[in-house]
Amino acid sequence: MSNFSDRLYDDVDSWETTMFLYNSALKEVGTKLEILNDEFQHIHRYNPIEHIKSRIKLPESIVKKLKKNGYESSIENMVKYVNDIAGVRVTCSFTSDIYRLAEMIGNQSDLKVLSIKDYIKAPKESGYKSYHMLVTVPIFLSDSVVDTKVEIQIRTIAMDFWASLEHKIYYKFEGNAPEYISRELRECAEMISKLDAKMLSLNEAIKRVDARQGR
Repeated sequence: MSNFSDRLYDDVDSWETTMFLYNSALKEVGTKLEILNDEFQHIHRYNPIEHIKSRIKLPESIVKKLKKNGYESSIENMVKYVNDIAGVRVTCSFTSDIYRLAEMIGNQSDLKVLSIKDYIKAPKESGYKSYHMLVTVPIFLSDSVVDTKVEIQIRTIAMDFWASLEHKIYYKFEGNAPEYISRELRECAEMISKLDAKMLSLNEAIKRVDARQGR
């Protein structure tokens, strides 16, 4: 199976074709996640996934990221150095669901996990928490197979709420928010961590009650 970047340089010379591959990869990963969720519901009568959102990075964002990292704007550099062009964000109810889902994704035989960044166990300085997986998924074309990169972010609903606010603040102040805002945002991150832990503990308590009652 050919590497995405190697195949791309041989046969792909247009933005439209590149975006076609990334969009196809999003469809593949989205379908896999929905099937995993349906299977979990079938076996355990429980859905670990609350919501799935997919997106393709905007051209201006891709160019900005390349420039920030010192690369010229080209399709070749985009494919090589920008790993989050195709992104899937998965929200779960509980932190335990995140690791359970990540394990299920890693067990998919036709997905290759390139890297994992666990910002839940090791949050960013800002307080950001999420579980990131960079994977490749094979896209079967009429005459070839192209491994295409997709970034999967898995987080709880509470983490997603916090990240959404941080994102707005980051772009509002262009990455230079006043210290008091950054400080309060970190405090909110701590509160959300406690909330997630409390909700998980409560859910486990409910499970124990159900087990005792034979449900």
